[in-house]
Amino acid sequence: MITKDEMLKELKKELPRFYNNIRDFQELLNVEAKHLAALDNLIDDLVNQIYIDTATWGLSRWEKIFGIRTDESKPLDQRRAVIKSKVRGAGVTTKALVKEVAESWYNGEIEVIEQPEKVGIKFNSNFGIPSNLADVQKALRKIIPAHLIIEYLFKYLLIKDIHEVKTLSEMESITLDKFAGGEIIG
Repeated sequence: MITKDEMLKELKKELPRFYNNIRDFQELLNVEAKHLAALDNLIDDLVNQIYIDTATWGLSRWEKIFGIRTDESKPLDQRRAVIKSKVRGAGVTTKALVKEVAESWYNGEIEVIEQPEKVGIKFNSNFGIPSNLADVQKALRKIIPAHLIIEYLFKYLLIKDIHEVKTLSEMESITLDKFAGGEIIG
């Protein structure tokens, strides 16, 4: 984002020095710098909307293009993940595509396990169930053939991961949802 002062400095660099002593011209330059800085920033913002990773208010346009219901209550990164999964999900479904779509939703590594009657999606990087699991499930259901069952496998903390490994103070900071069968009590 460029400021009015930065734009004014750039404009002055392009002009002969004798304009510096003309008060009316300096006032004109100040007004022009303000408007040009605003215009420059608007152009930058518009260019940001062209790319999924930098779009903000333009995400609703992307969602409309891909037939996604706009939900402005969701964080921008989750909305971007929905769009990216739609972009990546076009074409033949392969193990690599399933992995790529799932990982675009999940901030971590996914393992895809193929079996004749089902597909296993194993979340390897983080403990517990991802907060946006419903979105991951929706995206995968759209690309994985309907006759295949999708099984989701989660990573949980086990007693061997904590017993004589973690201190009591470290244990106090671990939420129950990181353990199998645990819930967040709140």
